[in-house]
Amino acid sequence: MITPAQSRAARALIEWSQSDLAAAAHLGLSTIRDFEKGRRTPTHNNLLGIKLALEAAGVVFIAADGEGTGVKLRK
Repeated sequence: MITPAQSRAARALIEWSQSDLAAAAHLGLSTIRDFEKGRRTPTHNNLLGIKLALEAAGVVFIAADGEGTGVKLRK
């Protein structure tokens, strides 16, 4: 799905706080905080909510390849 590092990087690209992402994904702030710090992995549905919220804001997730994973902004 997505990694904590991708979530942090995606937020940085679109200049969102953790609170902004929590609101857009309809999740609690602690869910975002704990995920991005690697404390726990959210449920599949919550991860999907995070991913969809970031994609709706223009983030494109780059799948793992020989160079690793990443994010970029949609053109």
